[in-house]
Amino acid sequence: MVLTGDRRTHLVEVSGRGTLPVTDWSGPPGAPVLVLLHGVTIDADTNWSAVCPALARRYRVITLDLRGHGRGLPVRGRYRLEDCADDVAAVVRALDTGPAVAVGYSMGGMVAQLFWRRHRDLTAGLVLCSTSRNVTGTWWPLAVSTTRLLAPLFPIGADAIAAPLLDAEPDPQARRPALNQMRRTPLATALDAMHAVSRFSSHEWIGGVDVPTAVLVTRDDRVVPPHRQHRLAAAVPGATTVEVDGDHGVFLAAPAAFADGLLRACAAVTATGPKADTAA
Repeated sequence: MVLTGDRRTHLVEVSGRGTLPVTDWSGPPGAPVLVLLHGVTIDADTNWSAVCPALARRYRVITLDLRGHGRGLPVRGRYRLEDCADDVAAVVRALDTGPAVAVGYSMGGMVAQLFWRRHRDLTAGLVLCSTSRNVTGTWWPLAVSTTRLLAPLFPIGADAIAAPLLDAEPDPQARRPALNQMRRTPLATALDAMHAVSRFSSHEWIGGVDVPTAVLVTRDDRVVPPHRQHRLAAAVPGATTVEVDGDHGVFLAAPAAFADGLLRACAAVTATGPKADTAA
């Protein structure tokens, strides 16, 4: 284990899967535990680094790269979001944190939903950001299917298909590292992960969620339309809705606003700090 201030990096042995680096911000003694799950084609640092210091003032914060992304576990066979959820469960068990709040962004929000469904005993709550019950009927499945057919004909990187998931607004200095990370994600892996997102649906079971839940809605989202995010919130009994101004890449374009909304969403789930409102 490498120690740097309140931030530790664990090398976690995930049984039958390999070794996974996990970043652990200790937070206050006895603080609720958050596990942050990033979006497709990027890594945990890109998605969460701007908000981790603020979160760590109230919570123990754990981040990891999902399989096929960043330093995550390798993908063997078809990409399955269920496998990602099982990886998260293995990390929570290995670190012996007790039940944790799964905080997921976009694809990570789908993994968080599966984490509750497959590992209810490890789930203290859900914070679902810029995500939905499914992407059926949107442009996403058609775009992914078309790219999977054309990709072998053209030498393109993952950023060529994933860059539109980010806002056009971020300062180039903020956008460039995200694009570089996308380029490091193998195109085949990116396509398989995006195809897994296209196959995902929690429509039939999300109404059974029985843990505190908040849905963070990005009001100007072009990738996951806000009305789909609101439908997710309406489907979960007692869910709190928190809205922030921003597109799907708000974590890069407006990190302060994203951090504020995320803190309010986490407070609603963990009953710490100020109560969340329904608007930013």
